[in-house]
Order: sequence, then structure tokens, then C-alpha cells
Amino acid sequence: MARRRIVPIFVPNWGCPNDCVFCDQKRISGSPLPASGADVTRALEAAKAQGQTGLELAFYGGSFTAVSPALQAELLRAARPWLEDGTVSSIRLSTRPDAVDPAGLEMLKGHGVTTVELGAQSMDDGVLAASGRGHTAADTVRAAGLVKAAGLKLILQMMTGLPGSDREKDLLTARRVIALAPDGARIYPTVIVKNTPLEDMWRAGTYREHTVADAVAVCADILPLFEAAGIPVIRLGLNPTDALSAGDAAAGAYHPALGELVRSEALRRQAAALLRDVPPGSRVTLGVAPERVSAMIGQRRRGVMSLQEEFGLAELTVRAVKTAGNGVSLVDVRP
Repeated sequence: MARRRIVPIFVPNWGCPNDCVFCDQKRISGSPLPASGADVTRALEAAKAQGQTGLELAFYGGSFTAVSPALQAELLRAARPWLEDGTVSSIRLSTRPDAVDPAGLEMLKGHGVTTVELGAQSMDDGVLAASGRGHTAADTVRAAGLVKAAGLKLILQMMTGLPGSDREKDLLTARRVIALAPDGARIYPTVIVKNTPLEDMWRAGTYREHTVADAVAVCADILPLFEAAGIPVIRLGLNPTDALSAGDAAAGAYHPALGELVRSEALRRQAAALLRDVPPGSRVTLGVAPERVSAMIGQRRRGVMSLQEEFGLAELTVRAVKTAGNGVSLVDVRP
């Protein structure tokens, strides 16, 4: 999926009929105040003043289609002049699977919305119930079908490490999300945000923390599934904010470079499979796509160093290979 500059507008928690145990959208989004049409105008005026065009306006957080139709219309109408003059080329929004219907989708299309993101989070009904989501996996299947039938792009969001989940349930969720053939996906390992029911559960010992290490391990299993299906993972881990980094993320899988850690581990596993038959003491060159060289090497060269130590190699280097695709290739092995 082509990347373009995004102008984000955060719509914290409005209209959401449920209190998910992990959720405090104000802390997660970094936006404590509700948005208005005036906020949309100010944000787009600032972008236009910098000479930017072809932008994507994105309404994140909350449940956009669950707020009042009047408020939806106010926010979307504010974008109309910017759509007409080319400052904005597309609009995306996030919402709940149980807040989607054909009439509402047609209204969104009429206001220039091109992409709808659904917070599936899990495709296991027990996990959804334990997390206070208030919808079922069947709701996600239905909503995904409606979005695609309306001719809109579909992005699905999933989480790992939710209450009641485990590695197998997270993998099942990934496979069921892939089966819905979205245009892209976001993977959000669970973060324990301050002053949420999940923090209370964690402190009471009824929820086991989903650590950064846990998230890296399971997401390194999941990421190749999406890549094999040709579905881009456009975000892996919560977007870092000053508040989360300053302590609002009480525990859990919060790391400002979580996506890089996951991609590094996934590549390391592929490389390990190639190195099993390489004689110890060899000098080895691995090939990866240019954009994956950094992930293959790993932070502070940990990816390369761990492989070199594990397989007793005299030297291990990484080379950019344009034909490598998503994988790792064995370019050269010398005594």
C-alpha cells in the first residue's frame, strides 16, 4: 500500500458503547480533548501553508461511525474544501465492527471517505468478552464484508496478548484476519495503560503482562503470515507519544521501536534456518532487501552477533540484494 503524508485527527472514545479493559484513548492518542470541524480546518490550513497536497486525512481513535450523524457530518464537511482543491486526496477513519451499516458507509463515501479501519482486535469470542469489547468475531466478518461491498478500502486492526488470549489464539486471529483479505493491517500488542481496568487486573494478578519479549516472539510468528498473503502490516505497536513514554504505559508491550524488533526477529529466524548446515568457522554473507538491512543487523548489531555466536561463525555480514523480497538469502559461504 503506497504511503502518503497523513494529517491525523484524534476522536477519543466518542460514541463507543463499551469500556474495553485496555482502553484509555486520551493517553493512547495523546489527545485529551474532543475534535471538531474547526480542528480539521486548522490542521489542513497548516498543511496547505507548507505547500503540501495529496494528503490523507485520518480520523483515529474512538468509534467514528458510533458518534452522532451530525458530528460525523461536521468533521467530514470541514474537509470538503480541501478535497476540492487537492490538498486532501483521501480520507480514512477508524471504527468498531458493530457500528457499521450500509447506509452509514454510503454516507461516508459521499463525503470522500476512501478507507475504513475496523478494530477487530481478536477473532476469538472468549477473548473479546474478557476484554470488554462488546462485539463478536462474527460482527467483524460482517462489517468487513460490508466495507468491501461498498467499494471502500479495508484495514483490520488486531491485538496480541489480550486477557484470555495466548499464542495459539493470537495466531488464529491473524489467520482469520488474513482470510478476510484486507488491504492492510495493524498489529497492536497489548499495553497496560495507567488508570484502565487492565491495570487493575494486572496489579491484582488476574492478568499476566504481555511483555515486549512476548510480543516480539508472537508477532515474529504472525508477520510472515501477512507477508506471505501479500497484506501489508502498516503499523506494528502503538505509536509512541510523550505521555506513554513518560510513564502512562505502566507495563506491557510498549517500545518505541517495537516494529523494528519484530522484523529483526522474523529475519533472524529465517537466517537461522539457512545457517543450520553451514560449517562452524565459516565466513558468511546474507542477502536481504535494501530496506531490511537495518532490521537484519539488529539494534546494536544484536541480530548478527547472536547468529554468529549461535552457529560459531568466523564472520557474518549482511548485503542488500534487490531481489530478496521479504526473505533472507545465503549469498556466500567461505571457509
